[in-house]
Amino acid sequence: MYVGMLTGPFGGESLENVLDFAESASISHLEVIAHPGSKHIDPATLTATRIKEIRCALEDRILEISSLAYYTCDLTCPGKMKAVQAHTIKTIDAAAKLGVPVVCMLSGFPAPGMSKLETIQKVLPKAFKPILAHARKKGIKIALENYFETCLQGIDTFEAMFEAIPDDHFGLNYDPSHLFHQECDHLLPLSMFKHRIFHTHAKDTLVNRALRAKVGIYAGGWWRYVIPGLGNIDWGEYISHLRMNGYNGVLSIEHEDCAQGREEGFLHGAWFLEQFC
Repeated sequence: MYVGMLTGPFGGESLENVLDFAESASISHLEVIAHPGSKHIDPATLTATRIKEIRCALEDRILEISSLAYYTCDLTCPGKMKAVQAHTIKTIDAAAKLGVPVVCMLSGFPAPGMSKLETIQKVLPKAFKPILAHARKKGIKIALENYFETCLQGIDTFEAMFEAIPDDHFGLNYDPSHLFHQECDHLLPLSMFKHRIFHTHAKDTLVNRALRAKVGIYAGGWWRYVIPGLGNIDWGEYISHLRMNGYNGVLSIEHEDCAQGREEGFLHGAWFLEQFC
């Protein structure tokens, strides 16, 4: 496996600056933000010259891009679906030109007037149809992060998603932290959906059990996301299950730890995860 990082916290800086940091931190793979207007990679303005510059910059630092990331919840919003589809198709084209195998996305919020399961069954097959047709053509995989506020919440929604969209190019950017604080089994998807895990996020969850016992599960503030190794997930156990189920890809650090500085958090996470790689 390989230690990687989501470049989002460096959003105001050039891609080359992020690559310099990744090299210094011994982080070999990057999940690069590819939103409209991104300073890292904007698929809409990506030229042949820029592609060559990025490839040379990666080669000089012995780094790789594990995925291009386009995280928006607008796919299920009326009036916004076509724009999201169009940018995703451009992102797929950019990934193919750069030799990147995966495009990471979100499933979106429940559609107006629908539950998460209804949205999965009735809206998302239509929403992803042109995206997946283009992904198949270009040999790119689409990986959805299971962010709990989107349609991918519990394991039942994972099952519903793959029943509704049984496409080999459609899978997960699996993040155990989103299941952990819901008290779902974060290890079970590793075997249930082992052929659908195309990319993973390395993010931990710290649960304050004493506070939860005081305020109750419906209150806030009793859990937060932290850098791997600083929370409650047993990463040795988790990564062993990943390996047993055939995953040997990137562990992409998603830094959302408010108690860690930007560089500090990535450095701590990379140091911790490297022992399992």
